[in-house]
Amino acid sequence: MNIIILIPVFNDFKSVSKLIEEIDNNISDLNYSFTVIVVNDASTEEKILETKNLNHIKYLKLINMRKNRGHARCIAAGLKHISENENFDYIIPMDGDGEDRPEEIKNFVEKIKDNPNRTIVGERVKRSESLIFKICYFLHKIITLTFTGKFIKFGNYTCLTKKTVQKLIEEKSTWSSFSGSLAKTEINLINSPSIRGSRYFGPSKMSFFNLIMHSLAIIAVFKTGVIFRSIAFYAIYLIIIAEYISIITAIPLALIIIFGLVILKISGRENMTEFNNSLTNISDIDILK
Repeated sequence: MNIIILIPVFNDFKSVSKLIEEIDNNISDLNYSFTVIVVNDASTEEKILETKNLNHIKYLKLINMRKNRGHARCIAAGLKHISENENFDYIIPMDGDGEDRPEEIKNFVEKIKDNPNRTIVGERVKRSESLIFKICYFLHKIITLTFTGKFIKFGNYTCLTKKTVQKLIEEKSTWSSFSGSLAKTEINLINSPSIRGSRYFGPSKMSFFNLIMHSLAIIAVFKTGVIFRSIAFYAIYLIIIAEYISIITAIPLALIIIFGLVILKISGRENMTEFNNSLTNISDIDILK
């Protein structure tokens, strides 16, 4: 059984180095073959993976990209590369900063023993960020549910079957949002409790702006449903305020229109041509073990 752990990185090699060592420690008693593939998203810092005494990871590879494409596209390109060039049964994408806890890999393995043909997602049951971030993230989930009908409680940390990977690389929305695309292409997912860990080094790189863009990218995956729901909300609200039209009561109507236009704009990031050509962005591949 071959499991590939896919880790995107941008200017955070210190954290990724520690993560790889933690992964090696946590898979020591698992009777599977593990490969770690790190995708370097055109980092500007020196690309050094300081890993020592890796006794259980079979292979360690570093894919270096020419141009920075962003976190979601880094994962998408990694999935495409693995599907075309590697022998695997499952892929586990995970963030490289320690927030996806390596000890939970064992939970994924236990789940796939009983459900070998189903994809597992790490359902967030506890987060480590500030209260403000947690509130914003909760609002993100509510807004996503309202406009898409999807209550998405997982991020990148998942265990993907080969069949799911094939679906993802054939879906253009994967180029814009991994979790949104997974929620769109797979409805028969299995949840595994996942606690959001703390970063190994430095502050979180998920700014308020990045959180908004992340949320909108997920919602944009379901743009057709979003537009229909927006029209329905618009019509219902217009009926409710018909006798009380004013500049103030008309503000929500304007916001719904703006929201719909923003979603359509962001959905333009879903580009199948760019996705199909994403591997041309690879400059070289280092075999580190």
